[in-house]
Amino acid sequence: MKIAIPAFTVCAIILHLILKYALVLPEGLFNLPLLAALVLGGFPLVLTLAKQAWAREFSSDLLAGIAILTSVALGEYLAGVIVVLMLSGGQLLEEYARVRASGVLAALAKRFPKTAHRRENDQLQDVAVEDIAVGDVCVIYPHETCPVDGVVIEGQGEMDESYLTGEPYKLRKTPGAEVISGAVNGNSALTIRASKLSNQSRFAQIVEVLKKAEQQRPNIRRLGDELGAWYTPIALGIAIAAAYFSGDFNRFLAVLVVATPCPLIIGIPVAIIASISLAAKRSIIIRNPAALEKMNDCKVIILDKTGTLTYGEPVVTDVVSVSSHTKNHILSLTASLEQYSKHPLSGAVLREAQKLGLPLYAASSVSEPPGVGLLGRVYNHVIEVTSRKLLERRGIKVELPPSQSGLECVVLINGEIAGLIRFHDAPRKESQNFVRHLSTNHGFKKVMIVSGDRESEVRYLAEQVGITDVRASHSPEQKVQVVQENVAKEPTLFIGDGINDAPALVAATVGIAFGQNSDVTSEAGAAVILEQSLKRVDELFHISQRMKKIAMQSAIGGMAASLVGMGFAAFGLITPVMGALVQEGIDVFAILNSLRASFPPAALSDIPEE
Repeated sequence: MKIAIPAFTVCAIILHLILKYALVLPEGLFNLPLLAALVLGGFPLVLTLAKQAWAREFSSDLLAGIAILTSVALGEYLAGVIVVLMLSGGQLLEEYARVRASGVLAALAKRFPKTAHRRENDQLQDVAVEDIAVGDVCVIYPHETCPVDGVVIEGQGEMDESYLTGEPYKLRKTPGAEVISGAVNGNSALTIRASKLSNQSRFAQIVEVLKKAEQQRPNIRRLGDELGAWYTPIALGIAIAAAYFSGDFNRFLAVLVVATPCPLIIGIPVAIIASISLAAKRSIIIRNPAALEKMNDCKVIILDKTGTLTYGEPVVTDVVSVSSHTKNHILSLTASLEQYSKHPLSGAVLREAQKLGLPLYAASSVSEPPGVGLLGRVYNHVIEVTSRKLLERRGIKVELPPSQSGLECVVLINGEIAGLIRFHDAPRKESQNFVRHLSTNHGFKKVMIVSGDRESEVRYLAEQVGITDVRASHSPEQKVQVVQENVAKEPTLFIGDGINDAPALVAATVGIAFGQNSDVTSEAGAAVILEQSLKRVDELFHISQRMKKIAMQSAIGGMAASLVGMGFAAFGLITPVMGALVQEGIDVFAILNSLRASFPPAALSDIPEE
């Protein structure tokens, strides 16, 4: 229904202009559409604002309501209808933002599979996910989303759980491995046995947390309301005083005409729209304009780890030799064998060998026996890539350096342990400088990492980028709790990229979705960074800061000029008609100044260069 008033108002204005200028009808007739708009559209708005005033809620909208009544008393119907359009249009945008914000649940539901392939008597049958019982056997085809929590009973492959758990790596799945609903299967079909009902699965738990976060979403007070809270009583006070001491009601009307808060109603939204346009040119989508106003006020920033501060994929960080073989020789032989593997870590080994310019040889007799690892013959050597755990299961004595954070593989050459290759989820090249400048350049009092990843992995990353406040192995429920605890103390900004981050994005004062990896996360974020670059995040900070500065110039400058005009009107030096002209001039100033926000400055980021 909120769209009805703006639509009807626009139609009334158009019909009024046609009747007045095209058909040249008498004044009593061409004003009928405007009167209808004021009665049907203006009256409900004024009534709502009157209730707010009774509850002592003073905002710029209240003054606009008084301006509507004033315009009717003056016979300035067109001006009154324009104020109705601005007021109802602003409320429509607010409602749109609210509805869009709740669209995350719809996106989450859309992502989750509706059916599962249940196996019965060696036949596959598609059934509703809700009909899957504990113990049912289901097949997950390549690239499908896992429908229920379960255990692999047949097949070997990998699954991407990063957006659900925060673990940065695609996880190897063999018989006996657990799988969780919502994870994305790799290139191989897997057969699983369901261990939980669909409404008890990990995915269902995230949905429930998200619903609770939606209900407790922080209420952001708009910049126009903050300024209007003191401007409205001042303007009313001047108007009442002018009428009381002069005994001339026309002065009351003249003051209110000059006081019409167009710098707030128009100037601030224009600055916001201009800034949204500038952000879009920088691959940044602003979904909730209110967040753009509040971003610069945030004093706590909480960062997800995987895919936000890191690239979300493994890289080789160390090669350890425990034999006569050199590090490069171990890496070269391993990469030569990994060319033929689909293991999640094989790509990292190949990229590191290519980066170092190491030779790659042809491999033969390549196999991946279950419980053994990757086997093959390379350059007259028998190469085996496995793990400590698999070696110990086979009764092979393992004498290696202690395990560290991240992942590792053990390399055997001709049956003897040659060395280790270690992997980490590497930080983005700009992560360290981005983190360092948050406090000094943007006024953040607290910088935190909250991640679903393991403690050792998160600590390793935190040391690399310079963050001391670390929360690891956090579920979506725990992430929301951390965010809400901080929101209660200070305005808090959260940045994340996974489905498990969606509830925290909703719970934060401002949530920024990083990248386009998940439509669910994009729906939850007030802003979306389309290009996965922390420099773009910094540009968003500067766009917000600049927007607020320009909006304040337009609003405060416009209100200051209005106060001067109100003074002249109070002393009878400006008539109501002259006051309307003065206010038009102030509006033009506010709009032109606000439009500056759409033009980029010389620099939009201050992250120190390497």
